Amino acid sequence: MITNNTTNTIISSQEIICTSFLSQMWGLMFRKKQNLIMIFKEEKHLSLHNFLVFYPIDVIVIDKDMNVAEIKENFRPFTFWRSSKKGKYVIELGKDRLKGKVNPGNKILIKNLQ
Repeated sequence: MITNNTTNTIISSQEIICTSFLSQMWGLMFRKKQNLIMIFKEEKHLSLHNFLVFYPIDVIVIDKDMNVAEIKENFRPFTFWRSSKKGKYVIELGKDRLKGKVNPGNKILIKNLQ
């Protein structure tokens, strides 16, 4: 479960957790609309692709302190994107699931994060 602790709003109640390079590369490709968390070993600028994902998604970049660093709404299929801010976590959400739930600087809680 992913919660915006700043506004006490639930962002996602169920998501896939990706920690390996292969699971992060595979991501949401060929999957139905669902939510995903990518966990990286250290903060870095993140490069994402949306190839073989047939619907737009919203992306939240979260820093090592669990603060929202950057938001990319409506990340369209078959495109690339590189974050301007560094992040340790990426949350990918189905289209229209983010609107009004998160702003840069908000504190995020990811339950059952290992």
